[in-house]
Amino acid sequence: MIVRTTAEITGTDREVRPENGNWVSKRIVLGGDRVGFSFHETTIFPGTDNEFHYANHYEAVWLVEGEGELIDLDNDKTYPLAPGTMYLLDGHERHRVIAHTQLRMLCVFNPPVVGTEVHDENGVYPLVTVDD
Repeated sequence: MIVRTTAEITGTDREVRPENGNWVSKRIVLGGDRVGFSFHETTIFPGTDNEFHYANHYEAVWLVEGEGELIDLDNDKTYPLAPGTMYLLDGHERHRVIAHTQLRMLCVFNPPVVGTEVHDENGVYPLVTVDD
């Protein structure tokens, strides 16, 4: 059994911030835990506009706090974001998240991220796996 708190992750290498400072992701479950997915709490700061593209991962996101917009760049659709909204990037869609207020999201990635990934210039995480 694995039990972790976000308090114990804060300030460790499991707390990841981009160079632009737009968000922070607390990596609660990673590929090294060997459960087939990773689980993160991500906070996106108000007034930011963020472009992502997970070409190598599926991501499910459940918004638990805040309001904003999700823009599907592949299908030219915009969705409002509010608590209780879930979105699933089942087609590896390029997307933007605009935070009108602070957004707190619970995110699941498959395949799991290992914790060392950083977004490239296109917002993509490379596919990194844990050795057996």
